[in-house]
Amino acid sequence: MRGVNKVILIGNLGREPDLQYLEGNIAVAKFPLATTETYKDKNGSLVSQTEWHTVVLWRGLADLAQKYLHKGSLVYIEGRIRTRNWEDKDKNKRFSTEIVGDNLVMLDKRKEHTDVQGSETPAAHDNHSIPDINFDNGGIPGNITKDDLPF
Repeated sequence: MRGVNKVILIGNLGREPDLQYLEGNIAVAKFPLATTETYKDKNGSLVSQTEWHTVVLWRGLADLAQKYLHKGSLVYIEGRIRTRNWEDKDKNKRFSTEIVGDNLVMLDKRKEHTDVQGSETPAAHDNHSIPDINFDNGGIPGNITKDDLPF
């Protein structure tokens, strides 16, 4: 029987994406992503629990992340878990678990600004605005419907 390795995360970037180019000019971006779960404890008090994930994006997604994502950006990431291991300089075995992203959706609201006449207009396409991207399913990737999302 085949296994399934699928991860869906919605969270905020912990810092700017780190973009590097490997041999053959292959782009790879890496950044920490925080997901926070909030629940009520037995006393009725709200408790927040934050998990940190290391996200790795390749090629076009890496370039997109570098151009449009910033610390604090809210994103939807769909991908798979990958665990790497290696020996450090002291011969200790080290492990790293990462989320390799196959799909990225930027969830931040577009920023609005006021023009000279005082009317609101969509933000100009600069380094801090989100590009116009049309998805066939209302911004939801793949075969996921709005009813499948937890918000």
